[in-house]
Amino acid sequence: MESNSNIIDNKNEDSSDSWWEKLCLRCHQEDSSPSWQPSWWSKVFPFPFFSTYRQTAQQLCIIMFFLLSWGILYAELGESVGLNGELLGMTILVISAYLVGWLWLKITTLPALIGMLVTGILFQNLNIIHMTDTYRKLNQDLRKVALVIILTRAGLGLDAAILRKHYVAVLQLGLLPWLVECIAISVTSHFLLGLPWIWGFLLGSMIASVSPAVVVPCLFRLRDVGYGVSKGIPTLLLAAAAIDDSISVAIFAIILNAMFAPGSVTFNIIKGPLSIIVGVVCGGLWGAILAIIPEKGDVYMVPLRFLALFLGGLFSLFISSLVGWSGAGPLAIVSSGFVAALYWEKQGWPVNKNPVSNIFRILWIFFEPILFAFTGAQITISALDPEVIKMGAICLISCLVLRVIATFLVSFGCGLNKKEKLFIGVTWLAKATVQAALGPAALDLVNSGQTSGILPSDEEKHSKALLAVSVLSVIISAPLGAILIAITGPRLLTKGDGNDSKNLEDGDIGQRIDTQL
Repeated sequence: MESNSNIIDNKNEDSSDSWWEKLCLRCHQEDSSPSWQPSWWSKVFPFPFFSTYRQTAQQLCIIMFFLLSWGILYAELGESVGLNGELLGMTILVISAYLVGWLWLKITTLPALIGMLVTGILFQNLNIIHMTDTYRKLNQDLRKVALVIILTRAGLGLDAAILRKHYVAVLQLGLLPWLVECIAISVTSHFLLGLPWIWGFLLGSMIASVSPAVVVPCLFRLRDVGYGVSKGIPTLLLAAAAIDDSISVAIFAIILNAMFAPGSVTFNIIKGPLSIIVGVVCGGLWGAILAIIPEKGDVYMVPLRFLALFLGGLFSLFISSLVGWSGAGPLAIVSSGFVAALYWEKQGWPVNKNPVSNIFRILWIFFEPILFAFTGAQITISALDPEVIKMGAICLISCLVLRVIATFLVSFGCGLNKKEKLFIGVTWLAKATVQAALGPAALDLVNSGQTSGILPSDEEKHSKALLAVSVLSVIISAPLGAILIAITGPRLLTKGDGNDSKNLEDGDIGQRIDTQL
């Protein structure tokens, strides 16, 4: 009896521990690769109640890098970045956003960017951070750097083998649903939010973009267990998402430039298509140059190629904006990344082992909290018009539903059944990165004194409405998209058996782009 009672007690103890361990395992994932740790670590910080030494060291490194950056600036600039300075507040905001995003991801498995965005909103509305015009300009420049990283990764993620084999399906799924939602947002925002038509199309070109930051991890989780692999659906969607992002940023830049650029309206309209051609040609040429410079056997080849691609992207974005050809910059960045990766692959760099892509992925770890925290910090809840929020939510939800229907209808000829078409429609719901990067752009121009030809009070009202709807789109669609992909994937996609040669071919292509987005 005594032994039985001990067994029961042990079972109860095990069961009481299991839920706690499961909760801890959601935050602290086990790392099976060989690693070193101090002999006392496992005794003081036992796994899974604490992270492994490697994971803890990674988190500490990132926090130290932010603090060291602030310390260097404090040593050079003095009290302007001291304990009461704005730069320290911005540094604390970014670190807090990173930590909250990490906790949000581990606890809920939803994208970390949601936690980062909410952190920025809380800091702003609790008066923890306040930015003057000087640091607001720094905020704008950092968001532009984040946009360069997003577009470069999109270019590096376009695999030529996929485009050659499935170019019709990629263009179908990447352009047509985007176009339908862009027009739908433009029309509904005109009638529900009272935006002028040109402002409505500006909003539509931004909101219609899909977020790889949300879609890619969800698709990889499904692909890892075989869902949709038999028809290469995850691979197809990754390529289409890169096209979707590229065209969205380019069209937004063209419309914004046409609205605020001085000079003839006719010339500004003609300049739109020309900037697309100029951007693609110049970016392609720069990507081709990077195939021969630096020399492929150079011991410093990786950092030189990264710097050339990254600085070339920054140059394209800033210079195209300076000369009034804003639409050319984003497309130049995407095309340079695509062409460079194409030539590098021929020189022996498999796409899934591209060291430059790995550096951009590491860089995104730092700029993701900067982008989403600073975008959230633009929102002052007390200044929001409740009517704008209500009508904006109606506009977004109705257009998201319309996009699902449109995707289902336009995906004819792609060899997909009804369930797979519905899943692709659901996948296209998630918004995040482009909306965060471009949402404050119009307000930045208005605050800098530029005008689109209407009353300044109306410009400020419309630009604030654009920012509010862009943030609202992330808050609504990012968690909704991630949840629906996880729920509907196993129900709507077939699980591949891995025996078909087509499965293997698509699986190989999928592995090649595994690390790019």
